[in-house]
Amino acid sequence: MRTRLARPDLHRRSCLLAALPWLAATSATAATPLHEAMRRAEALREAAVRAGDQAYGAVVLRGAEIVGAAPSRVVTANDPTAHAEMEAIRDAARQLRTRDLSGCVLVSTSRPCRMCEAAAGWAGISRMVHGPSLTDAGAPR
Repeated sequence: MRTRLARPDLHRRSCLLAALPWLAATSATAATPLHEAMRRAEALREAAVRAGDQAYGAVVLRGAEIVGAAPSRVVTANDPTAHAEMEAIRDAARQLRTRDLSGCVLVSTSRPCRMCEAAAGWAGISRMVHGPSLTDAGAPR
């Protein structure tokens, strides 16, 4: 029988800390690489809106470094698969010159859709984090 956790948010945070040890080393008040990544994703979301696209932005974080970033380009590129998460994964793969993004974290302004989650899984993304509260969505399925 599974025990239900009284504070699932604490469990999610502990899982995230286990996956990202450098996050645990920073103080709660300091801006962590994860916070910086979310700020960048939010800036990309605003850029997408200014360009006339959907309001989404995403980055791929490897350790404390942003290795891929993109706004949504669904409307501007006339491409239904050009979600911010997909574009950020593509950018990271180009930047790192590999399709294996093991150990990376996908940080996005909203919860990735099934298509983006599947792509993150195929790329080997370790965790997905979304929203201003840095909600840990876990490993892609």
